[in-house]
Amino acid sequence: MPAATIALESPRQAQVVRLLELSDAYAASLYPAESNHMVDLSSLEQPGVSFFVARRDDNIVGCCALVEAGDGTAEIKRMFVDPQARGLKVGKLLLQALEARAGELGYTAIRLETGIYQPEAIGLYKAAGYVERPPFGDYQADPLSLFMEKPVRQAE
Repeated sequence: MPAATIALESPRQAQVVRLLELSDAYAASLYPAESNHMVDLSSLEQPGVSFFVARRDDNIVGCCALVEAGDGTAEIKRMFVDPQARGLKVGKLLLQALEARAGELGYTAIRLETGIYQPEAIGLYKAAGYVERPPFGDYQADPLSLFMEKPVRQAE
């Protein structure tokens, strides 16, 4: 049995809101407000956003969003795994689902911004083939941010 099942779902669920609140608190404990680039719940419900939920025994244990950038690429936002589910490869499963979706939608690359004090996240992305790149979109250079990108393999 896999560590979790991954599916496209609405972000407006009590267990998702709880995860987003945990994510916000975690980021606030590591970085000043100007270095946190979170999107809110209503942003996750917009067209062009694919929101994934990871469930384990019917409990939501992780989430992430693939947000269309408008230039043929997409950005990973709000990737978070419940601390009680860490070590179960939920993040890897979410990332695989995001990448498959990006291929289905025809994106050319997936980009992300993460913080330098999150070695587990950075390790996950590097292991999946993401490489460092300069800031993109509306991001400014920030010594606390790391920007990464990976080309998308198109769905066959």
